[in-house]
Amino acid sequence: MSATTAPGHTETGKKLLLKGNELMVRAAIEAGCRFFAGYPITPQNEVPEYMSQLMPKVGGTFVQAESEIAAINMIFGASAAGARCMTSSSSPGISLKQEGISYIASAELPCVIANVQRGGPGLGNIRASQADYFQAVKGGGHGDYRLIVLAPASLDELQDLTMNAFDYADYYRNPVMILADGLLGQMAEPVDARPYEPILELPEKDFVLDGCKGREARVIKTLFLRPPKALVTHNMRLQKKYETIASELQLCENVQTDDAELVIAAYGMTARIAKGAVDMARQAGMKVGLIRPITLWPFPGPAFMEVAGTAKKLLVVEMSSGQFIEDVKLATECNIPVEFLGMGGGWYPTPENIFEKISAIYDK
Repeated sequence: MSATTAPGHTETGKKLLLKGNELMVRAAIEAGCRFFAGYPITPQNEVPEYMSQLMPKVGGTFVQAESEIAAINMIFGASAAGARCMTSSSSPGISLKQEGISYIASAELPCVIANVQRGGPGLGNIRASQADYFQAVKGGGHGDYRLIVLAPASLDELQDLTMNAFDYADYYRNPVMILADGLLGQMAEPVDARPYEPILELPEKDFVLDGCKGREARVIKTLFLRPPKALVTHNMRLQKKYETIASELQLCENVQTDDAELVIAAYGMTARIAKGAVDMARQAGMKVGLIRPITLWPFPGPAFMEVAGTAKKLLVVEMSSGQFIEDVKLATECNIPVEFLGMGGGWYPTPENIFEKISAIYDK
C-alpha cells in the first residue's frame, strides 16, 4: 500500500506487503475510525505518519497533539461526540495517557488504544518488550477499571483484531487496548486485505453529545460527589459490566496441548516464536504444546485450568522479567509446577533458546 492510497474496499482481496504499524492504520480506517490523535514515539511512529496521510482521504480527522496527555483527552472528546476514534503510542507514552484512560473508562466511552511496546523502565530502548503487561491488564491508571486487552501474534491477526477492537469498544462501551510490540509493529509480511465486517450487533450510541434540541440533555462525567453513595453506585455498575465482559469474551489458542506433558504459555510475538520451539520439541520426541491467550483481559482462565488438568508442567515465556506468569499461576491456582523463561530490557527469545529450556526441563 502506498501512502497515497486510501484504504477501503477497493483493496479487498489484494495481497499487501506492510509493516504491522501500517497495517493497523489500514484496518482501523477500514473499520470506520474517523478520528486519530497521537504524538510521535518509536517504535510506533508509522502509525501517526500513515494516519496523517490516509485519514483526510476518507473524510476523517488527524491531529498531531502537543503531547500524549493532550492526545488522550482529544480521544475523550471525539468519542463523546460519537466518532470511532483511536490513539497509539509506545510504553512511556502510554504511561502519560493513563489519567485520561481512567477518565474514558469511567465515562464508559468507546475507543481503541494501541501500545507498540518498547523496552523499559524509563526511556529504556526501542527494542520490543512485553513489560507493559501489568500496566495494560491491571488498569494502569487510578481507580478500579478494566481495559479489554488484545494480543495479536501475527500481522494477519493484527488486521482482524484491530477491526474487531472497534466493535468490542462500541458493544461494551469500554476502551480496548491492542497490546503489540516493536517486533510486530516493525516487521513486514504479506497479508490478504480484508474488508471490515461487524462481529457484533452494535447498540445505538445513545450517549453521544450532539446537541439536545428536541430531547433531554445528556451528561458525560467522571466526577461523582453527591449524593454520598453516587460514586459507589457508579463503581458497582462498572464492575457488573466487567463481569459481563469476562463471561462473554475470552479468546485463546491451543496448539498440540491434548497429549502434551509440558505446555508453553506465551502471548503475542513470543507465542509465535514459541511455536517453532514446539515443532523442534515434537521432532525430538518430546510431548510439548502451547497455550496462547489472545485476550489478556479478560484472561482465559478456564482454558488454562483445563491444560493444568492434563499437563505435568507449564513453561511461561515472556519478554519481561515476569508479569504474565502471575496471571498464569492465578488461573491455574498453582495446581501445576510453572517454570519461567524471560528477561526485561528488550530481550528476545528464539526457538533455539526456548528449546534449550525445554530440554533442561525434560532432563530433570
